[in-house]
Amino acid sequence: MDKLLGGPLLPTLTKLALACVAVGIILAIFGVDPYSIWENFLATALQIWDMGFDLVDWALKYLLLGAIIVVPIWAISRVWSIVFDRSKPTDNSGNS
Repeated sequence: MDKLLGGPLLPTLTKLALACVAVGIILAIFGVDPYSIWENFLATALQIWDMGFDLVDWALKYLLLGAIIVVPIWAISRVWSIVFDRSKPTDNSGNS
């Protein structure tokens, strides 16, 4: 039985119960109702799919908004470090 369940029965059931609670909390945060899952599984899957794309849209908006500030500052700092390199020139003459 341990081989089938991946370990002893009680710890395996405990882990499964905790995972179910965690997934249930996450789905509740997104407004997924357990009855809607049973009533219309396909529509629920599409709703979750759309929520994923809404998340990507939300993240992309803030990524671009931050990039408007961060990328020019990064580019200026790179050019600044190349133009005003503070390291001392090395002696490549070979004399010790």
